[in-house]
Amino acid sequence: MSSRSVLALLDRLEARSVECHSLMVVRHGHVVAEGWWAPYSAGRPHLLYSLTKSFTSVAVGLAIDDGLLSLDDRLVDVLPEHVPADMPEQGRRLTVHHLLSMTAGHRTDSLAEAWEREPGDLVKGFLRVPFPEPEGTRHAYDNPTTFVLARMVERVTGRGLPDLLDERLFKPMGVDHAEWDRVASGAAFGFHGLHLTTEAVAAFGELLLRGGLWGERQLVPRAWVELATRRHVDTRQIEGWSEYPDALCGYGYQFWMSRHGYRGEGSFGQLCLVVPAHDLVVAVTGAVPQGEALLDPLWECLLPGLDHAGSSRDDEALAARLRRLSLAPVPGSAAPERSAKALIDASAGDAPLPGGTTVTVESVDGGWLLRLGAFPDIEVGHGSWRESAPLGRAVVAAGAWRGDTFVADLYVITTPHRVRLSVDAGAGTATATWNVVPLTGPSLAPHLRSPLMTRPDVA
Repeated sequence: MSSRSVLALLDRLEARSVECHSLMVVRHGHVVAEGWWAPYSAGRPHLLYSLTKSFTSVAVGLAIDDGLLSLDDRLVDVLPEHVPADMPEQGRRLTVHHLLSMTAGHRTDSLAEAWEREPGDLVKGFLRVPFPEPEGTRHAYDNPTTFVLARMVERVTGRGLPDLLDERLFKPMGVDHAEWDRVASGAAFGFHGLHLTTEAVAAFGELLLRGGLWGERQLVPRAWVELATRRHVDTRQIEGWSEYPDALCGYGYQFWMSRHGYRGEGSFGQLCLVVPAHDLVVAVTGAVPQGEALLDPLWECLLPGLDHAGSSRDDEALAARLRRLSLAPVPGSAAPERSAKALIDASAGDAPLPGGTTVTVESVDGGWLLRLGAFPDIEVGHGSWRESAPLGRAVVAAGAWRGDTFVADLYVITTPHRVRLSVDAGAGTATATWNVVPLTGPSLAPHLRSPLMTRPDVA
């Protein structure tokens, strides 16, 4: 692969202000480019959002290969205690195939309504949401289908989803850092919540590309990889999603088909792209509002560079560029003599902190200590990043004074999310806003705990 094509990709992403956190490109089994935008780094796991679904698909495949589950098994037979009395008759016909292909019969994502109907039992809530379409006929991106699959796998295997994948997938691959966010009951979401490093995501893509073979071990049955990563149903434009060609290429078993190959994809730019025709895997993490902001540049920049060696000068230029990738720390002065105290104005929607929260900024050597209400101190650097873990999950922060306003970026570094805090010292007011609001709710506190445990509320 030409290094110039990867440079072109970096240029395109920068020109379009696409916030990437990491990139790894693997061709013919070799890493040809890898980089992390500071403060993100190679050893740090990153929340994958719905890319998690593709790992749950693998767990289903393992259960099927073990003879514990089949594509024709019905939800109501595997999880009978979750069957509501007022379930539509169609619910009795739903099988593993319908859940994997998201063809249960809903027209839109049923998550919010299912959780509203049954706050303590998402499986039961899913079965209570009306099914306006016949099962197996229409794809609708439907998060509870994956939650149900995770519970079915756990029932037939007697293992928690994280434990099963640790034993059968991650440990044999040398991945020892998988972390799972969970619902309030303690169960892994299944459709969301897995944290992995970029290298582990790329390794997962390589595993799929090799038909489930890792070294000399067949970790996932080849037949399952082939079945899960082929089109089972057409896809339609999803309301509220941007229009781009890769969203309309069809859906497999918890995998999206693409113009080239297939992909696992999660909100805000979490991507594992596999292109068998080119023996290519691309792994990306980021904070990208719309998926086509990544896929179009990947196709337009990387594919033309395949099978072109380029030059040693291009290789050196790319290596230097990758080494200096960074998200810019807040510009401004240190003003070491200054401090501030203010109250949060949360009049804007989706605020990470409640209105009236006290914010204190105290100068320390080369940076600040930041206090947000009752949270333990958060360390903030000037011109560099400082790390703390006020409630258990790491926060990496940098800030500066801009006139009478103190501004800091607080990265919840194992996620795509950061909070921009602005403190007006003169007025005694402060605002806090997300770069992209977490799908599990805007409150900052739950996202600073590890693992995050919450209802899967999705707007």
